[in-house]
Amino acid sequence: MEVTSGTVWNDCLEVIRENVGEENFNTWFKPIAPLRVDGDVLTIQVPSQFFYEWLEDNYVPVLKKAIHTVLGPTGRLEYSVVVDSGDKQTPPVSVSYPVNGAGNRRSAVNGNAFGSDDYSPFTYKALNPQTVNSRLNTTYTFDNFVEGDCNRLARSAGLAVAKKPGVTSFNPLMLYGGVGVGKTHLVQAIGNDIKNNMPSKVVLYIDQNDFTTQFLNALQNHKVQEFQNFYLQVDLLILDDVQFLAGREKTQEMFFHIFNQLHQSGKQIIMTSDCPPRDMKGFQERLLSRFKWGLTADLQEPDFETKLAIINRKMLADGIQIPTEVSEYLAYSVDTNLRDMEGVLNSLIFHATLLKKEIDLELAKEVLKNIIKEIQSDVSVDFIQKTVSEYFKVDLDAMKGKVKKREIVIPRQVAMYFCKRYTQLTLALIGENFGGRDHSTVIHALESVEDMMKTDPNFKASVEELGKKLKLRVS
Repeated sequence: MEVTSGTVWNDCLEVIRENVGEENFNTWFKPIAPLRVDGDVLTIQVPSQFFYEWLEDNYVPVLKKAIHTVLGPTGRLEYSVVVDSGDKQTPPVSVSYPVNGAGNRRSAVNGNAFGSDDYSPFTYKALNPQTVNSRLNTTYTFDNFVEGDCNRLARSAGLAVAKKPGVTSFNPLMLYGGVGVGKTHLVQAIGNDIKNNMPSKVVLYIDQNDFTTQFLNALQNHKVQEFQNFYLQVDLLILDDVQFLAGREKTQEMFFHIFNQLHQSGKQIIMTSDCPPRDMKGFQERLLSRFKWGLTADLQEPDFETKLAIINRKMLADGIQIPTEVSEYLAYSVDTNLRDMEGVLNSLIFHATLLKKEIDLELAKEVLKNIIKEIQSDVSVDFIQKTVSEYFKVDLDAMKGKVKKREIVIPRQVAMYFCKRYTQLTLALIGENFGGRDHSTVIHALESVEDMMKTDPNFKASVEELGKKLKLRVS
């Protein structure tokens, strides 16, 4: 009689049926399909990573007994897990275990036979949560992450994930936003929280560049399976800057398989990007669809109040108290991102220490002057103010001051509009040139001018005429 994978597995099932209850037999063994038999190695296929882990945790002795009974004491078992069931256009995808570095699918872990008492047929070298390098920066925590309207949703989702990783519907959790808005801080805070409160969890933070480099090294050294086996043991995987996987077909393919298996196993996945999945280019559609399975939340540029809180918390953490007027001046003036703000604060602390001076408004202005400089051009704030006041026939000092008459306010708003358009001044510094107004007043002026241009053709024509005068000066 010809020996086939089907006949071998059927014989194994007879042994298994005698050792497990009928319900467990129907649930965990009937869905298994025999794929091939090669000498003393039987390959079976199971429908998911979760299925595989359940067998490993609960039925290794039964499987061992069945294999030894049918194939003898040297019998071994190879396992193939379905990681993507595919569709009409895409065939199913599966991955086989165990496989050694040379790609020999007959091998067991470390070359041991299946008969070894301490050998599990589906096990690879286990990671120790206490010793694995999580690559986390322990200074990033929820306690020092300042919450504001710009990041409230993302932070709330992060807290939920930290309490119940892999259990909430926020899996995967995708956080996106521009440079320096706190994405890395937040995802590492989640990782640190889980690592501290759930020490049995394997937590790993890695950026896209390192992930890609590791994968390419694995390809070159024929260790792709070992690479994948490592990542399949992670309970929380944080992949930073996932947008840079664009166009990397092989790396995307590997991440797709890892993503599927982790997700099916109830492991938590967190990613960051500079844009939401719908705007990502150069990605496989099936991968993008998985990015959208959980929650996508954005982090925006911090508003004035949030920046103020960040400044005060940073300075207090360094044991330094600064006057309110200094923190407000910095919050108004640094109109870029949080990384730039941190650089300004570090520079301010350095200058105060070097010069042995108290941090006051004068020192803050001096330091900021050396960091954020107006880009000089032929057009200046003074020229814009003078040109606008002459065009509208209003007093220059009144327009630059605090007069609130409509005939003065409108030219002032137009001048602010052109300062934003033709200079590199921050909103706060534009406001300082118009009677010390704050950045919110400048924003209101810009919005008012744009609204009036939409509704008043004559006003729009005047602004465009003024624009031509200033543009000629710029060019």
